[in-house]
Amino acid sequence: MKADPKGVLTGAHYIDGNYAIAEGALAAGCRFFGGYPITPSTEIAERFVQRAPLVGGVFIQMEDEMASMNAVLGASWGGVKSMTCTSGPGFSLMMENFGLGLMLETPCVLVNVQRGGPSTGLPTLPGQGDMMQARWGSHGDYEVIALAPDSPQEGFELAIDAFNLSETYRMPVLMMTDECVGHMTEKVVIPPAEEIDVEPRRYTKKPPAEFLPYAVGDDLVPDAPPPGKGYRFHVTGLTHDERGYPVINAEAQDKLVRRLVDKVKKNAKDIIRFEEMDTDGADVVVVSYGITSRVVQPAIEKAKKKGIKVGQIRLIVVWPFPEEKIRELAGRVKTLVVPELNLGQVVLEVERLSAGKCGVTPVTHAGGGVHDPEAIFQAIKEGVK
Repeated sequence: MKADPKGVLTGAHYIDGNYAIAEGALAAGCRFFGGYPITPSTEIAERFVQRAPLVGGVFIQMEDEMASMNAVLGASWGGVKSMTCTSGPGFSLMMENFGLGLMLETPCVLVNVQRGGPSTGLPTLPGQGDMMQARWGSHGDYEVIALAPDSPQEGFELAIDAFNLSETYRMPVLMMTDECVGHMTEKVVIPPAEEIDVEPRRYTKKPPAEFLPYAVGDDLVPDAPPPGKGYRFHVTGLTHDERGYPVINAEAQDKLVRRLVDKVKKNAKDIIRFEEMDTDGADVVVVSYGITSRVVQPAIEKAKKKGIKVGQIRLIVVWPFPEEKIRELAGRVKTLVVPELNLGQVVLEVERLSAGKCGVTPVTHAGGGVHDPEAIFQAIKEGVK
């Protein structure tokens, strides 16, 4: 186990996806973790606890998930990159303060290692049933950024990306992984720190007397006040003006909420990421994310051997959704097949965007295990008819 002078690991390691996410967070500069243990995400917190003293980080176990998310927001406003992790039941509890983080425009990262639900469901078994909750789990109008790794290596890499996105757009960012990716152990290569691009906090260059905490430029993202430097500011979850002071009227609401939405929507092309394979000339395209993207591979290979022209879109960023790509595919394929470890969530977006131009076939699974690739193969086979 090698580490650079800052205590960040380098080199090749055989670690599980949860450990890899913790290492990615540390490499991105995360130095505060407020958490509450819950299967199957706890290993992220455990790894951070082990490693935090080596890099000058702090871990606090809070009394519950609501307090954990609040601690993360507070730490971020104190100038520290911060994160938490959870699973289904805890994710539900964090949604209130996740919405607060969106309103306060607080950069941080929340990792959800999904399991079977609802309620306490299947604590030790996989699911992907929180994907629409990630998009709409808090109240009001807003946009989210949610990434979905399909391997421990990508867990490491996307943790860094999540922190960079949170700093770029000054907002909480979600990592939506699952029990399989979280607990599988594979080779993870961690590059030297100098080879990792890390987005710093964008502090204002204005003097304290001229600074407004929610004044924005063309990118719609406000600069942050450097803590301890004489900047006085007010933040609130209420609808507010550029000073951060509550303004309770329709005009202020429209101006603020539209900006919170537009800072993601207008930059969606820079945020959206997907992997596209063999879609040119395909009759069927499989749309997948997370562990399901790996489970579909035997089905796709079998279909190709049968002479079926099949491609794949692997969603790396699920929200914002790759709307243009799905619309474009719908205009030239016979069927889009969407396997998920839920009874139909992301497939609803695919159906909306396809707008009847092609068939859309969900391959549902209630969780607790992964798909039988044969079920996906059968959906692909039916899709060419």
